[in-house]
Amino acid sequence: MAPSKELKGRSRKDYTFMLEYRTRWSDNDMYDHMNNSVYNFLFDSIINSYLMDHCGLHPPTSAQHPLMAHTHCDYFSAISYPNVAELCLRVNKLSKSSVVYEVALFEKGVEQVKAVGEFVHVFVDRATQRPNAHGMSRQLRQGLEKLIVTSDSSKL
Repeated sequence: MAPSKELKGRSRKDYTFMLEYRTRWSDNDMYDHMNNSVYNFLFDSIINSYLMDHCGLHPPTSAQHPLMAHTHCDYFSAISYPNVAELCLRVNKLSKSSVVYEVALFEKGVEQVKAVGEFVHVFVDRATQRPNAHGMSRQLRQGLEKLIVTSDSSKL
């Protein structure tokens, strides 16, 4: 993952896919900001939404599915109810059976990024729960390739 200073400079233009999320009253914790666990829920949600809508993933029946291997988050400032979050997604690395996603959370109408997370998925065969010898399916790979951001295409 990029250094925290670099991540703090991320903008929406650094990402290729975005979803909005209207925060809920129950997302706030006793400190009157969105609880840390909700960030992971949102990061998982944008990734799986993309996989289902653009990579042909059908969680209950797909021959291959993702398993979470790693997660990390850098928090820069808080967001709270009733603000709208904008979740932005990109792929930093695509390997034979795994993918490294980067997810940024912005508050609608605010330029500065609130948090940037990293998720690593390993795609496994449903029957064996092990990576396929030939890697992830072609449809998954083609969908994920559309999210790849290289250092040359990033403004950072």
